Amino acid sequence: MIYRRGQKVLVQGLTGKQGSFWAAKMMECGTEVVGGVNPKRAGDSHLGVPIFGSAVEASRHVHCDISVIFIPPSMARDAIVDAIEAGIGTIITLTEHIPSHDVLDIFACSRTSKSRIVGPNTAGIVTPGEGFVGIMPGHNPDVFMPGSVGVISRSGSLGTLMCLNLTRANLGQSAFIGIGGDPMIGTTTRDALETLDRDTRTKAIVLVGEIGGTMEEEAAEYAHQMKKPIVSFIAGRSSPPDKKMGHAGAIVTGGRGGYASKRAALERAGVRVVDTPAEITIFLSQVDGLIVPAAVSGRRAAVR
Repeated sequence: MIYRRGQKVLVQGLTGKQGSFWAAKMMECGTEVVGGVNPKRAGDSHLGVPIFGSAVEASRHVHCDISVIFIPPSMARDAIVDAIEAGIGTIITLTEHIPSHDVLDIFACSRTSKSRIVGPNTAGIVTPGEGFVGIMPGHNPDVFMPGSVGVISRSGSLGTLMCLNLTRANLGQSAFIGIGGDPMIGTTTRDALETLDRDTRTKAIVLVGEIGGTMEEEAAEYAHQMKKPIVSFIAGRSSPPDKKMGHAGAIVTGGRGGYASKRAALERAGVRVVDTPAEITIFLSQVDGLIVPAAVSGRRAAVR
């Protein structure tokens, strides 16, 4: 689920307004888009790449490592199953509000395949200096810069803020993984944490969580055995109990999934939990080898 230069990307919904805009930005910063899918425009080309009638058809003509879904909720299930049947390894599902029964069907199909679902309702993945897949501003050097801090976030906007703060502090990122904010997602916080733990480029990890669900508590079980430093910010500390806040998954019931529960679990695992996003850069600036030298980055470190 980490994008690497040279991986081939298929854009399902390439010819739509959002698909066109973001595919152009992906290509601008080095992402290798090899085709798009639109059954009504099969045989055409768009943004210099061929349009296919399905992901299965595309896979017969071009190699696809990743597919990204710019498809409305009512049609997302068919598009994702098409990508699974095409044997595509990673499926970045940007779409939110996919009907629950469709999501369950998608997961059932993926369970017996080689495909990994990232999302639904993810903002995508970014590897600064190599490319991005999704709707994160991976093309913007003021937000993302190459480095060794891995970032995991349920929220695209909070993830962007974290990476912006890191970049301003000359703390470059090895990878950004947006897991998605829906209550049912294919890649969990723990999955992403395990991926960054195995990644040799990643020397420290920022974990951006939210109230609701138990993914942060489950990630803490794995974090306990990790040697890489982890710092976390959990959004929703002041949210009232039993209320849905923001993302569809952000509902707390009976204390489980609440701010206190998540913070306690992470701190028991040795994770540094901070009260504000600004404290993350202060903590990481004290970890040896993370700051990108100004002479290399061409940036002025932010005043802390």
